[in-house]
Amino acid sequence: MKLKKLTSAVALTCAVALSQAALAETGRITANLASVDVMHDGRPVTISRTADKDATLPDAYSKIGRHCPPFCVQPMTIAAGIETVGELEVLGYLKRIGNGDRQVMVVDSRTPDWVARGTIPGSVNIPWNKINVDMAGAFDVEAGADTLEGILTNQFGAVLRDGQWDFRNAKTLVLFCNGIWCPQSSVNIKTLANMGYPAYKLKWYRGGMQSWLSVGLSTITP
Repeated sequence: MKLKKLTSAVALTCAVALSQAALAETGRITANLASVDVMHDGRPVTISRTADKDATLPDAYSKIGRHCPPFCVQPMTIAAGIETVGELEVLGYLKRIGNGDRQVMVVDSRTPDWVARGTIPGSVNIPWNKINVDMAGAFDVEAGADTLEGILTNQFGAVLRDGQWDFRNAKTLVLFCNGIWCPQSSVNIKTLANMGYPAYKLKWYRGGMQSWLSVGLSTITP
């Protein structure tokens, strides 16, 4: 009898330990990556994955019917030499930034009203219409043509020499928007590439916020 009670107690202890271990694993990003530390607007933020098994997508990202244009499904590759990246690659770039690499920038191309709902920690908001003035009106926002030169020089690190843009020391940019149905980041990338921005310095996070949220990764509001 005592042996049976001891065996039951051991089994219960093992079950509890396994349950606790399983709970600890639910918040991991990958088996080898638990979290990534970044700075956002001067504040330290830890990106992790939700441990809430009942978490669901916000309503804004759960709808599947959208008007096209402008919200057409985007291709996997938008231009030659421009890499399409996923969540782990974005986290890798964010980790580089968190470690002090000032030659990388993760850019949220959405308008401020969308950013107010949450963005990727460590990203910088540069609304798409500050770069692409030719699409003015497509998303009911005003264009910002007079800020383009300032963005290129002050934020991206390009230099204007004798009327020509020099991108040799410009930053590597990882641009994203709302999802595979959102053209804001892709059209910005095409514009920058047409201006001479090196393709290898342009990365596209095609899945955007919808994919980021779908795997339960941390977001932050301004």
